[in-house]
Amino acid sequence: MLNQRQRAVVWAGIGLVAIWAAAFTGYTVFRNLKVTAEKVRAYVDAVDLSKLSGEERARAIQRLADILNKLSPEERRQMRLGRAAEGWFTQMTEEEKGAFIEATMPTGFKQMISAFEEQSPERRRRAIDDALKRLREASSQMEAQQAVVGGDTNRPPLSPELEEKVRTIGLKTFYSQSSAETKAELAPLLEELQRAMESGRMMRGR
Repeated sequence: MLNQRQRAVVWAGIGLVAIWAAAFTGYTVFRNLKVTAEKVRAYVDAVDLSKLSGEERARAIQRLADILNKLSPEERRQMRLGRAAEGWFTQMTEEEKGAFIEATMPTGFKQMISAFEEQSPERRRRAIDDALKRLREASSQMEAQQAVVGGDTNRPPLSPELEEKVRTIGLKTFYSQSSAETKAELAPLLEELQRAMESGRMMRGR
């Protein structure tokens, strides 16, 4: 028979084990629920969009938009630059593409564009230069990583033609008149500009 002190020690040990078990279970559940770039790629690879139709197809596209929106800003940038969802995007109808772009743009990006257009031409130019510089650096890092594992290299974050139009026509006007494909190509730049505005880099200048 255990005395009172020994029983207290045993119950304390059981309680400690229960706490650790609960913590491990919580961590495992959280890890499985947390969306990562790898899980997004796995979802895209596992589902053949061309074989879906109707509500099932709509749910699959909405599911992709939802998990993309749960990524961290850095992982969203990697997914955008890596064109991870490009295979699905090319199979979408124009209506589906438009809805997908609107659903995956960060909250407040339209307000960001309006605020961006209110800046002086020189400040806008510097902001675009800085955003493209960061995107190219991120793209170069991804290319280096893919070269090590034998993957495909990335295309430039923005084509020279598109970059020129953004600079000459104006971001707000050009975006409003662009096709879904062009908006998809613009997405990394828009997100980078929004990050710069939210951090204050755009307002401070260099």
